[in-house]
Amino acid sequence: MKTASQSAVRTVLVAIGVGALLPLAAFSAPGCKKDEPPPPLPSAAPAPTPAAPVELAPEDAGADVFDAGEDASDAAVKKVGTGGGGGLARCCAALQQNAASAPPPTNTYMLQAAAVCNAAVAAGKDKNSVVGALSGAVRGAGLPAACR
Repeated sequence: MKTASQSAVRTVLVAIGVGALLPLAAFSAPGCKKDEPPPPLPSAAPAPTPAAPVELAPEDAGADVFDAGEDASDAAVKKVGTGGGGGLARCCAALQQNAASAPPPTNTYMLQAAAVCNAAVAAGKDKNSVVGALSGAVRGAGLPAACR
């Protein structure tokens, strides 16, 4: 009979244990949480006041751009006249100066671009025809403002 009494005692103890744990589990289980109210909306900033309107006055036309005494071929030569590589020489000097302060891989590219630039000045090329080759020579480092 010991087995029947052991089994009865065991059943009672399990029932008491489950009974004691059931209320504890009910209180510790997460229930429905209440929604928090949304944060308040930011207040609207005051509208900026418009500035006083700008009044434009017509300019005086001044002297004519094209003098009737000149013929058209002389005027065209005067408009083009930059030639000589003056802008390109400033670009070369800027490349040389930027190469001195550039980090190691970039300074080599800039020095090579400056050499190409100086050769183009010596050959009498204009800046517009050389800028593409220079931007490729610096390999994405960017040309100085004097080269643009």
